[in-house]
Amino acid sequence: MELRHLRYFVAVAEELNFGRAARRLLIAGPSLSQQIKALERDLGVRLFDRDRRSVALTPAGAALLPDIRDLLDRADDLRSRAARLSGSEPLRLGYVNWLPPDLAARTPASAQVHVDAWVAPSHLQAARVADGSLDLAVCWVRTADLDRLGLDARLVGVERLYAVATGRDTGAVQARDTVVLIDDDAAAWSSWNVYAEELARATGARPVRISDGGVTGAAFFDHVRRAGRPVVNSPKGQAAPLPPDLVRRPLIAPEICWTWSLVRRRGDARAAVLAVADALTDGVGDLGIHAPDVWLPDGDPYKR
Repeated sequence: MELRHLRYFVAVAEELNFGRAARRLLIAGPSLSQQIKALERDLGVRLFDRDRRSVALTPAGAALLPDIRDLLDRADDLRSRAARLSGSEPLRLGYVNWLPPDLAARTPASAQVHVDAWVAPSHLQAARVADGSLDLAVCWVRTADLDRLGLDARLVGVERLYAVATGRDTGAVQARDTVVLIDDDAAAWSSWNVYAEELARATGARPVRISDGGVTGAAFFDHVRRAGRPVVNSPKGQAAPLPPDLVRRPLIAPEICWTWSLVRRRGDARAAVLAVADALTDGVGDLGIHAPDVWLPDGDPYKR
């Protein structure tokens, strides 16, 4: 039994709807259902009566809800007290695939920053900050996500996307002459799909739906070979070097940017959290995202 399972239980108990709770937590509905079933197995009781039309707390679930809320509050208090006793506060930092390259050098001595080993998509990392599983995370978020989850965000990094193409031409390519991949696995690619769909609408890039996880990896290279035009590379990037038959081409008209935010819970005024946020974001500036020919999706927290 993990604290995050208890936080999931509280969310479902408050919403009495798995779909709404999953959206609030920014996780897939089937995954949330499985997590609740796992918690019920661990506790040895059924927490919810559910059918296709309704969800209701069982008597056991209703009886345990106040205790679980109290346990979560006490767990948060325990972490704070332990931090005060140690003289420096441990913080958990989650990420997707990018972190500031000078993270260790910029981290203040007043905080012990532990980079979380669970690398997860942006929407999951944002949800983990909201439910207290993480203190901070570097991820892609929209203003609507911040409002729904009660998070604050600061710009910490920017990636300028490029295209991958067959042939030898390494010259710039206009965004409207590219393909952008959209994966059917929404649980893994939710943030990218939202971004990619808007990119296609805004620039005229051709959206292509896939179901093989080929937004990245070796399958991505196969999609490039079949596409007949350059394919936009996602910010998750490619772990392997480009094969010799493929080339990297800059994107122009517009230049396509993906923003990385450092997110924390609104109202979290712990000195260590604020110190880390300041250390990682002070002096970052706008990283060129407000230049005339730069595209950001609607809802990006930094779009003017």
